[in-house]
Amino acid sequence: MREHAGPLLLRLRAARADVARLSAQPRTLTVAAGPLALTADTAAALAGVTTLRIAGAAAAVALVASGEADLALADGPAAPSDPLNLPDAGPLTTAGVREEELVVVLPEGHPLAGRSGLRLDDLADALWVDAPEVMPLDRLRAVARLDGLRPGIRYEGHDPAVAARLAAAGHGLTVLPASAAPCGVRVPLAAPRIVHRVELVHAALPPGPAAEVVRALTP
Repeated sequence: MREHAGPLLLRLRAARADVARLSAQPRTLTVAAGPLALTADTAAALAGVTTLRIAGAAAAVALVASGEADLALADGPAAPSDPLNLPDAGPLTTAGVREEELVVVLPEGHPLAGRSGLRLDDLADALWVDAPEVMPLDRLRAVARLDGLRPGIRYEGHDPAVAARLAAAGHGLTVLPASAAPCGVRVPLAAPRIVHRVELVHAALPPGPAAEVVRALTP
């Protein structure tokens, strides 16, 4: 029974938040977003947003469900066109925003740096930068259906550029969207076929700034 308590409590908070949204006119607009979800185009669409909270996918969805955020930009690795594996938080709407190819970030001089593409199963025994707030290894293993991916240095921050610098310095490999890897040797991930996916999550919204942001972010 205990394993069901968390999801049930989250759904209860979501129901209470829905009532609060309908009975009040919000004067602020809060967006929760993963650190890899914010490209220049995405940031430009956040007109009217007063607060931006950086949070992992599950935490961002929970913030929307509880009413602490109006919208969430959840992100993570996924098979092309597959939805993210997000927690069940009640009657929330989810829409795909974009997908981007992934690259493996290697240090200069790495034996595989000259490859045109890399297979993740060939790297399963390598050390990896363990950056749970940027690219969680457990999620990468689950999507790729791989064991291995041994953690090397652990990075507990939110900046993908730091994870890339650690990989470029030889502290472990990492996988990032190409646009988020400013340094190191970037080799396309050839297999398995995985992309970085961003999804917009929100509850029912009245006309206003939040609804305008949703229109700007979704096709």
